Formats: sequence, C-alpha cells, structure tokens
Amino acid sequence: MMNSSAVLLYDQIKSTEPFFVLAGPNVIESEEHIFRMAKHIKAITSKLGLPLVFKSSFDKANRTSSQSFRGPGMDQGLKILEKVKLAYDIPIVTDVHEANQCEAVGKVADIIQIPAFLCRQTDLLIAAAKTGKIINIKKGQFCAPSVMVNSAEKVRLAGNPNVMVCERGTMFGYNDLIVDPRNLEWMREANCPIVADITHSLQQPAGKKLEGGGVASGGLRELIPCIARTAVAVGVDGIFMEVHDDPLQAPVDGPTQWPLRHFEELLKELMEIARVTKGKQQFKIDLTPYRDQDS
Repeated sequence: MMNSSAVLLYDQIKSTEPFFVLAGPNVIESEEHIFRMAKHIKAITSKLGLPLVFKSSFDKANRTSSQSFRGPGMDQGLKILEKVKLAYDIPIVTDVHEANQCEAVGKVADIIQIPAFLCRQTDLLIAAAKTGKIINIKKGQFCAPSVMVNSAEKVRLAGNPNVMVCERGTMFGYNDLIVDPRNLEWMREANCPIVADITHSLQQPAGKKLEGGGVASGGLRELIPCIARTAVAVGVDGIFMEVHDDPLQAPVDGPTQWPLRHFEELLKELMEIARVTKGKQQFKIDLTPYRDQDS
C-alpha cells in the first residue's frame, strides 16, 4: 500500500513554507494546450520557489448540463498527463469519480482528488486510499467542516496516512457559494494539510444560461484575489487554483479560471502576506486578569 514517492511528496508539501500550489487548467482541452500551460506554470512557480503539483481533469463528470464539455476521457487523458509529468518533471493531481478508476489513475497521478460532491462516498475513498497515493478530499458544498475529519479518517483506516482536505466554499442559497474562513481553522481537526480552492469557491453553480438551452457555472473571477488573500492570512498549507491562458475561451469554468498573465503577480502578493501572518499558529489567548505591571 505505502508508496515511497507519495510519502516523499507528502512530507515535502506538509513542511513547505509559505505554501504549495496545485494549479493548471480545469480540464484537458488538448495535449498541446496542457504542455503549454505546464511549461508556463512550472516556470513561474520554480522562479518563486513554490512547490507545484500540476492539475487538470480528464473528465468533468459532474456538470449540471449534458451539453457541457467533459474532456478527453480517462484513457487518453491519463496518457496526456503522463507525458506532461515526464516532460516537465512535475507531480500531477487529477480527480476520480468512480472506484474503478482509482487503480489506473493511481499509476499516473501523484495526488488523487476526490470531488466535493463525492467527499462522503466510502467506497471511492477506500479505493483511492488503496493506491497509496496522496488523497486530496474536497469538502462538499453541503458539508460542515467536521465532515472532513470523518472523510480523512476513512482514508487512514484503509491504510493510507497521506491525506489532505480542501475547502471550496459552502452553498449559500441557490447558484451561489460563500467562503467561511472559520472552516480553514476547523478543518485542522482532520490533522492533515489544509488546501484552499480559491477558484471553485467563487463558482455560481448552474448560474449561467447557455445559448440554445442548458446551464453552466458562472463565477466571480474578480474576487479570486480576495479569497486567496484571506486563505493565506488564515494560514493554509496549500493553494488550489485553476489557471488559463485564455479564460474567455475556456470550455469549462471559464468565469473562475485565473488568467495566466496575472498568475505570478498574485502568487508574489500571497507570498508577501504569508511572510507577515502567523496564521498557521494557534494564537495563545491569555485570559488572566490584566494588571498594570503586565505592560
């Protein structure tokens, strides 16, 4: 079960200062696009000294509309991800939707991501855990942060200690999400690295009508820096963000993909915030009565 490369990567990202980065385009659009994005994203994170895990999905299996672009599928998608992994010597994170996908995905991906809708699916969590790879569980939009303690425990009980949990917003009425920074603190009860998904958190699920019928996710791209600054100030271990060189033409989640041209600029600011915040440490609150001599 234990995978030595996964343990090494997990130990590296657990101890990273100020934070590690999971980033890439939402979905695999083409091999050429993935290679281009990986080249630019790796160049920027390497320049800044931030550990990168490159992200893209081979299948968007949980879209609201049947008309939504889904990607190349598992077989072709994994081949593309494996090529980019070898070409740029970068670890890969991608998501699974069914237990029977985990073994094949685990042969390529360094981190297997559990989508938010599936964060309580016991069989899926166990199958992912059995690959020995790092498991990143996204918190369901409908879940309290305490749920993630149980989800992480399912992975550990299956024999895999390499787990992390990810905040991606909470349902706020229809077609909207809200980010509660308290979750970034409360999710630490899962006793593992905490990741903030700063782009999906600003989705407006099924909030955009498509020409010819159907719906897609809308989003509030202009607030991505706001949520990112908040997460880093609170002291997360990792930042998850979807990045695109041409967001207006992105086939999926265009409204919440961050423009590649601003990627370095935003990361630099987040690193500056991380230098002055003590967000990763518990504040020691002294409730003894204040005396004049205390000053």
